[in-house]
Amino acid sequence: MQKIKLIAVCAIAATLLSGCFARTDLDRAAVGAAAGGVGAAVLGGSVATGVVVGAAAGALCDDVNLC
Repeated sequence: MQKIKLIAVCAIAATLLSGCFARTDLDRAAVGAAAGGVGAAVLGGSVATGVVVGAAAGALCDDVNLC
């Protein structure tokens, strides 16, 4: 359980830092896909679904003024 928490913290930190450099929809989609995949893996969900949902959220976040 300790290892899972460490992985989650590292993934969140990496996502936040990489989000600072994401300037295009493709960059944001890649960051979202990575965050979604890691989040799903940590929570025991479907990694493929996490990647798809994360990529869509990352690509569309600027369209709704979230990033």
